[in-house]
Amino acid sequence: MKLHVLTAGPENGDTSLPPVVFIHGLFGRGRNFGFFQRRLAATRRTIAIDLRNHGASPHGRADYTVMAEDVFETLTALDALPAVIVGHSMGGKTSMMLALHHPEAVERLLVADIAPAEGSFAQSRSLAEDLAALHLPDSLNHSQADSLLATVIAEKPVRDLMMQNLELGDHPSWQIGLKEIEASMDDIISWPHIPQGTEYDGKVLFIRGGNSRYVQSAAFPEMKRLFPHYRLETIAGAGHWVHAEKPREFLELLEHFLAEQ
Repeated sequence: MKLHVLTAGPENGDTSLPPVVFIHGLFGRGRNFGFFQRRLAATRRTIAIDLRNHGASPHGRADYTVMAEDVFETLTALDALPAVIVGHSMGGKTSMMLALHHPEAVERLLVADIAPAEGSFAQSRSLAEDLAALHLPDSLNHSQADSLLATVIAEKPVRDLMMQNLELGDHPSWQIGLKEIEASMDDIISWPHIPQGTEYDGKVLFIRGGNSRYVQSAAFPEMKRLFPHYRLETIAGAGHWVHAEKPREFLELLEHFLAEQ
């Protein structure tokens, strides 16, 4: 499946540098990485992807192998491989699967606040069900949508994120594929078995939030098995949305990672 993308880069950029590709998390979309895309686009080609069932991309049943192949097909069509891949949460798992299945396509890999392990999305299952069950009225403005979402989402930053997935006005509708996401939640929560001998030998940086529990020490052996050259950095004071909560610190780590030889 070819995915919707947002592209940016300099008119006369250094084409010898691999593109930087951003892959969002569950309920997100490519433009969530707009701050980082604008900063890097001054010198490099950048691509922000909407995964299937998200943003303006088509909908369909999803698992990590399928989503990784979507990304590979899309970047191949854009002549954007090999690329630096930056993935957050569900997008991080998709990015890891891409690197393991198509190592030649990934110049280096940055994974934000997720590990190659099961779990971490249990609350998202109930959220998907609650959102799918919401009754949308005949007309909906921004204020009314915020009040409606507040019945199932207490946190304002999460509501603001979810608001990006609603088409407001007359006959409002979800742009996100809620039914497909709900049907795919078992696969989104899980992490498939990766056979012994399968690994990505390139540079890998895991960044976790100091207040997040998504990357636990129990996952370190699997991280080492699959990504033998990985490095882990922790951003103090950040939760799961580490790049949104501490954008300056995240950008600094990203830029240093890109500059490594």
